[in-house]
Amino acid sequence: MLLIRQLCLERYFQPVFQPLSFELSAGELMVVTGPNGSGKTTLIRLLAGLLDPTEGSVNNSAQSFQYVGHTSAVKADLSVVENLQFSARLYGSNANVESAITTMSLDECAEQTGRTLSAGQRKRTALARLLLSKADLWLLDEPYTNLDTDGIALVDRLLDQHLSGGGAAVIATHGAHRPASASDDASWQIREISLGHLEQAA
Repeated sequence: MLLIRQLCLERYFQPVFQPLSFELSAGELMVVTGPNGSGKTTLIRLLAGLLDPTEGSVNNSAQSFQYVGHTSAVKADLSVVENLQFSARLYGSNANVESAITTMSLDECAEQTGRTLSAGQRKRTALARLLLSKADLWLLDEPYTNLDTDGIALVDRLLDQHLSGGGAAVIATHGAHRPASASDDASWQIREISLGHLEQAA
């Protein structure tokens, strides 16, 4: 689904991280860890096509992918419902917005505008787009940030459902929050890249 070969980006003639190569298949989760400034966000943005690499290539064979960045990109003047309706139209999706709102526990703030939401509610709204896009590949930058314990568990459930259904995902996290490990009988696998040590682990 995703094939990376010697991927590198330079800033001021210095590489952000050493060239990376890996392959991601259906039912696999790649966790990108490392301290702030190690290049996690840069890597996710490269995979999403938002940045052009200095060297190497990204071959994305997924039917579709969904990027959720570190910032929520929730429009301040639109309500939660309106934000998600806009996203659904953008994706050409007939997904049930009300169902996504309920799944993400946003019912109580569904009519609030983006500017009145808490950081956790904005994050949940951003992640609700995953349920609307029906994308095969998820690219998530710090999906656990600003979430409470229930929100963190919700992200883990969303990942489990997505990966068990044949999807794939790459998520960046600084390490304070990590995906719940797959159970012994799970149909998906976790792999990891640590940019802080510039090493790869499968």
